[in-house]
Amino acid sequence: MSETPLLEVKGLTLGYGKSDAVTGVHLNVHEGSVVALIGANGAGKTTIMRGISGLLRPRAGQILFDGKDIAGLPGHRVARLGIIQSPEGRQVFANLTIAENLEMGAWLLKDAAEEARRRAAALTRFPRLAERLQQSAGSLSGGEQQMLAIGRALMANPRLLLLDEPSLGLAPLFVEEIFRIIEDLKREGRTILIVEQNARAALEIADHAYVLQSGHIGIEGPARDVAADPRVVAAYLGG
Repeated sequence: MSETPLLEVKGLTLGYGKSDAVTGVHLNVHEGSVVALIGANGAGKTTIMRGISGLLRPRAGQILFDGKDIAGLPGHRVARLGIIQSPEGRQVFANLTIAENLEMGAWLLKDAAEEARRRAAALTRFPRLAERLQQSAGSLSGGEQQMLAIGRALMANPRLLLLDEPSLGLAPLFVEEIFRIIEDLKREGRTILIVEQNARAALEIADHAYVLQSGHIGIEGPARDVAADPRVVAAYLGG
């Protein structure tokens, strides 16, 4: 693992209207690692994801990707750099088919053969989707839509994959399947930043973890150490 993080967030402040949602946030993501960002509802986790992906302009701080400050770049330019988000709530294109949603994930790609290869890989990973390519995305279950959202993101072959609440609102069997998929991505060497309300599952899969408390990073360290921290156990792990 490189000593220089692929993603460095330094002193990041983000907000809406006149209020700051997160203030002075620092976090690093090394290439080939999985980093978890956990915290209570409303702590600002999704706000950070929006800032990194270019959907929310920072008020202060730096977002360094591969050593270059991308803070303030619009979302389409951030995506071109290889930062791709699977958003909270899935946000699939409900009126489009599964096949068309996957095509949307490859909108930057001009190589038809490579697009076909990526689509075949996505459908191998998500056989439920392969069975119903011409079905509208809006008719899928929540778990199937989440698979589609991740598959769509992987079609862009991201250098950094942002997973925002991938298990939110899913039945337990789908939660298990989604985390099995994330485990597979980790074994493949994917670089992932995951925001997840299921703190226990996120900490089990992550290499490093940050705990966001009222807009600030309160605890951080190797995921196993964060999982053993009495404050985390009491607040997030049912201890």
